[in-house]
Amino acid sequence: MEQRLYEPVHEEFRDLCRRFLAREAVPHHERWEAEGIVDREVWRAAGAAGLLGPDVDPAYGGGGQRDFRFNAVLDEEIVASGCTGLGFGLHNDVVAPYLTELTTDEQRKRWLPGFCSGDLVTAIAMSEPGAGSDLAGIRTSAVRDGDTLVLNGQKTFVTNGELADLVVVVVKTAPEQGAHGVSLVVVERGTPGFDRGRRLAKVGLKANDTAELFFDDCRVPAENLIGAENQGFYHLMANLPRERLSIAVGAVAACEKLLALTLEHARSREAFGRPIGRFQHNRFLLAELDTEVTIARTFVNHCVTEYDAGRLSVTDAAKAKWWTTELQNKVADRCVQLHGGYGFMLEHPVARAWLDSRVQTIYGGTTEIMKEIIGRGLGL
Repeated sequence: MEQRLYEPVHEEFRDLCRRFLAREAVPHHERWEAEGIVDREVWRAAGAAGLLGPDVDPAYGGGGQRDFRFNAVLDEEIVASGCTGLGFGLHNDVVAPYLTELTTDEQRKRWLPGFCSGDLVTAIAMSEPGAGSDLAGIRTSAVRDGDTLVLNGQKTFVTNGELADLVVVVVKTAPEQGAHGVSLVVVERGTPGFDRGRRLAKVGLKANDTAELFFDDCRVPAENLIGAENQGFYHLMANLPRERLSIAVGAVAACEKLLALTLEHARSREAFGRPIGRFQHNRFLLAELDTEVTIARTFVNHCVTEYDAGRLSVTDAAKAKWWTTELQNKVADRCVQLHGGYGFMLEHPVARAWLDSRVQTIYGGTTEIMKEIIGRGLGL
């Protein structure tokens, strides 16, 4: 089915992304997976290539394109290349709006040039050992003391957590108000009282550094508060649809890559004297997967268009996120099965994609939370 989301300028950008990834990431990714982290220099190379901050004002070194299709192209190409250790999507798609929409002129001048050049790697710290989907349950606190905020607490599962120079931390500034007492504070590398814990060993996405963060009487300038004090929950809710759209874009791209690899295998691998794709069960299974992936792609493309038009609803973002990530896990599982023993070998991209897929239904809001959001949208 022909999709009409992208224009020639986006395809030119796609070619730039492919060339960059082939040159700067693909040759190193196996080593990065073994080490559990990517080289810092790839971030600066991405900045020099114009891959960071596509929708940031050119005055700060960004691309100035308020067009999420550029973000989607890079997300798709990272998946297609197999370089899942690159945390560019978190940086561009998730953190960027907090730094462009909730900051003062002074904060933008201080942070955005480095954001776009790759000199400042960013992360967002929400989850805690005792609080994941329930952000109202977080315990990390920020208490004002003169012109500083004193942070105490712990965060976990922080993507880009080890490399990050700038972390948007979700804190309680008015604990008695529950979700209505949450604020967002930027903590910078080197701040006294800010420490990183162990590099977390994950099932998949092994090259993408994921860390624990600790705050022990961590004194941050009060001017590092972004957005309105005690309004952090609403800022998070406003930006989560974009994060979930980003995840859905990557999920569909992963489905398409898995399906392409498996179709090639089904045409060339023979059993009992004929290609395995000629067996009716396998042919029907691949027909079903191809249909579901096409439907997912069509809906996600629609959501990208709606986002750029300012119309993407919280409910539609939740639909896209849960459906595509569950589909990604289904496609990965079926494709491993169709590859037989080869599908269980880590040297095969299908096996690695299977491992990388599992977290998709968890982060950014679990499938169960997405269904709760949709159900509430139905008035239930």
